[in-house]
Amino acid sequence: MTWIMPAISEYFGLGLRSPHRDYILEFKPDIGWFEVITENYFEAHGGYIEFLQDISKNYKLRTHGVSLSIGSTDPLNETYLKKLKLFAEKIKPETISDHLCYTGVNHKNTHDLLPIPYTKEALEHISNRVKKVQDYLGRRIALENPSSYVEFADHDFSEWEFISELAEKADCELLLDVNNIYVASFNHNYNPIKYIDAIASAKIAYIHLAGHTKYENHIIDTHSDHVIDEVWKLYEYTIKTKGLKPTMVEWDANIPEFGVLYSEVMKARKIVENIR
Repeated sequence: MTWIMPAISEYFGLGLRSPHRDYILEFKPDIGWFEVITENYFEAHGGYIEFLQDISKNYKLRTHGVSLSIGSTDPLNETYLKKLKLFAEKIKPETISDHLCYTGVNHKNTHDLLPIPYTKEALEHISNRVKKVQDYLGRRIALENPSSYVEFADHDFSEWEFISELAEKADCELLLDVNNIYVASFNHNYNPIKYIDAIASAKIAYIHLAGHTKYENHIIDTHSDHVIDEVWKLYEYTIKTKGLKPTMVEWDANIPEFGVLYSEVMKARKIVENIR
């Protein structure tokens, strides 16, 4: 596979975190785009929105939500959707994304990303909800494959079969989190290559990379450390088989200085350059 390497601004990004805001505005680092956590800015006024608008003059933005709760049996939260649409109109993101999960019951937010059953009933239910969200927003959304620690006893699909079917049925995109695939494959003892092979390249909006924490017999997706070698290898396989995709690094706990995150992004770029 041969590519003409695009400018870094086309493909490689970072999660935008508050400790780095001043650095980014002052030094304008050579990074392509930033992903912002949607809910952090819903109630923000004045300086916060102006900051994002200033950032958007030099960088593309993508939004990543944690409260859409697309897998819930509650009615869609109209207040949340109105805020999301208004926010998107203000900052004009390249992609609007959230997680394939539910976050609570009766609109009581647990502030956790809870697993869904991979059943035919759930597929029909969630695909209909995705269509409604997309109709309201007037654009496609991307859903992220979850980090997984428990599984339902009864299911009709594997996770990769379910999200592939969902992307087709709902005509949505996927945020492919390669670290989450690795975490889930370790926790549930399956081959992560099989997962990646099942995903249609055309459905991948962009890719997440992150660090995690390994315990004796399980892994937790903590976003608190460097991306490990096994995840880099899985990312390399993904790019080799799916083609070049926008890629970013997440780091949400024990956040280091900007240069450390930038070095992680450069590792992703190096992998892509070596594939050419």
